[in-house]
Amino acid sequence: MGWDPSAPSATPGDPLWIPRAFQGTGRHDAPDRYGCLYLAEEAVSAVAESLAPFRGTGDLRPEFLVRSGLALGLAHLELDAEALLVDLDEPGVLAAEALRPSIVATGHRTVSQAYAVELFERHPDAAGLRWWSSLEASWLNVTLFDRSLSTVTVQDVHALVVDDDVVVSAAAFLGLA
Repeated sequence: MGWDPSAPSATPGDPLWIPRAFQGTGRHDAPDRYGCLYLAEEAVSAVAESLAPFRGTGDLRPEFLVRSGLALGLAHLELDAEALLVDLDEPGVLAAEALRPSIVATGHRTVSQAYAVELFERHPDAAGLRWWSSLEASWLNVTLFDRSLSTVTVQDVHALVVDDDVVVSAAAFLGLA
């Protein structure tokens, strides 16, 4: 996300801003039904997801860490312990929801968006979906539905720079180092 430390809560530049008007192409996007935030349980996963479009362009450059004129920020968010996530990394959940791993991880967004809408509607108490990164299966990500923003607390945010350890790790993983 492009981070603006002076942005009012839930507006562009704030870690909890949901860019619903710009959604529609992401893995679980359904802007006509809900807005969502894409989060990662591991910082390296979040940074790698942001840098992935630059694979094959050569070495990491500072401009890769800028969006809409703002430095990318890495936010540490905390989800309430009581918040329910539909955990697509659990075989029992996949079986109960009649989902196969190949469907969860598909690159075909219309497929992943369709099952996300079904899960959103079938689980009205769910804060979001937990799933594995298509970059590295051991990295777990969360799609947080806008209906559950009240279950999230911002713990910390900092602007990313090319020599941050997490940026260096993500860049190396993607071949940008």
